[in-house]
Amino acid sequence: MVVNMAYHANDPGAGMALHQNPDKYKMFAADTGLFVTLAFWDKKFTDNTIYHKLLSDKLSADLGYVYENVIAQMLKAAGHELYYYTFPTESGKHNYEVDFLIADGDKVSPIEVKSSGYKTHASLDAFCKKFSSRIRNKYLIYTKDMRKEEDILYLPAYMTMFL
Repeated sequence: MVVNMAYHANDPGAGMALHQNPDKYKMFAADTGLFVTLAFWDKKFTDNTIYHKLLSDKLSADLGYVYENVIAQMLKAAGHELYYYTFPTESGKHNYEVDFLIADGDKVSPIEVKSSGYKTHASLDAFCKKFSSRIRNKYLIYTKDMRKEEDILYLPAYMTMFL
């Protein structure tokens, strides 16, 4: 109960547990506060200024891991099993990655998490194109207000609990 495991779904769709890859996974701390403390532990104690800067959005650091950890924790608390999916780009030099997949009836709903730069979501778009018949809803979780653009629902991070 210290770590939330997200397994790679080799065949994203209904019954992802049947096709999960136990050798390919991402680990998230079940306690995001502890994760932040460990991530920014550069002294014998973590200065409160780090937390203040983090909470006021003035910390110049890549917070993508922090946001993904928060969302993983919220999805798990809402009763979802955690899955993700990766596949090579057209060039084959990089991989697309959909941060989370949640079971949604007989389909899946992909979730992309953004701490910034939410206007581009190449991985989500490529996944939805590749598996269009298997998708129920498309979510992008980010730090702005709720909105819907085309068929993607943009949700502020605090609304993850409602998925």
